[in-house]
Amino acid sequence: MNEAVKEGTLDLIDGKPVIFYDGYWIRYYAPPENSLVEKKRLIDQMTKRAFHHTEEGINTPGRKLESAREAWQTETDPARKRVNAAMLAGALFNRATDLFTTIVGLEEVGVHISMDNELMRQCDDCFREALELGHFVKHYSGEEGIDELWGEPFKAFTLPIATVYESRYMKIARAMRDIDGLAGKMESCFMSLPGFKAIGPLLQELSAAAKLESETMRSDRVIFRVWPRFVAAGEDVADFRPALPEDAPLEQRRLAEEALRLLAEGKKVIEYLAGARVPMPKTTANYHRRCDEFRAACELWTAGTA
Repeated sequence: MNEAVKEGTLDLIDGKPVIFYDGYWIRYYAPPENSLVEKKRLIDQMTKRAFHHTEEGINTPGRKLESAREAWQTETDPARKRVNAAMLAGALFNRATDLFTTIVGLEEVGVHISMDNELMRQCDDCFREALELGHFVKHYSGEEGIDELWGEPFKAFTLPIATVYESRYMKIARAMRDIDGLAGKMESCFMSLPGFKAIGPLLQELSAAAKLESETMRSDRVIFRVWPRFVAAGEDVADFRPALPEDAPLEQRRLAEEALRLLAEGKKVIEYLAGARVPMPKTTANYHRRCDEFRAACELWTAGTA
């Protein structure tokens, strides 16, 4: 039925306003007016979220931009230079938001700032350079960069708010698809193991709760139902233990311990996706690969005991 639904279709399902993208009905939030004040509010939110989901130590104040740039330009060690680039990107984002705050303040007291004003051009330059350096910025897991999330404040500055919201729904849909794919991979990988059958419903609940978390704004009152469900679902997966017989072979116990470790990793990846609300292709692909390698090891052991 979803195949016949047009992208961007609005509906009300079980009392929840939703919008359709890429096969998913996503909780809908009407975009605010496309004013400078609302743009500033959106940029502030997106900048805070970007720093929340990226590596520590890069939220450099805008007033330290020159120092951050000098450190980046003079560093010669490649690994350290990468971190300096991320810190410079953070300083540029913060300088841009500082400038935009000034612009909005002037507008509020009746001073109109045109798009070709020097302040506006400086703001645009800072956002653009921060975006260019975004590939040096890693997710806090350290597994990969998170360019799509890092680029959101720049989009909020340059595009109409309604367009930014539309982009948000598209990215959430892709994150939801990855969440479903991960949960499905975990089910197929672990449920056939001795003692692991009960993990299936727990993974299904984690997937459902994670998708709800990914679509819900923190300012929405429904978060007081969505977040506890998400946390509880993750805890149930983390607390799961297989029902193995006391005389289970040592190799079977070893495989069960490895399966639990992989389950914990998969739970984290689902949490990353739900929090960032954007795809994380490298992290997701790496986890699928580890599950495939584990299944191959399990089949080898099963063949050896047959």
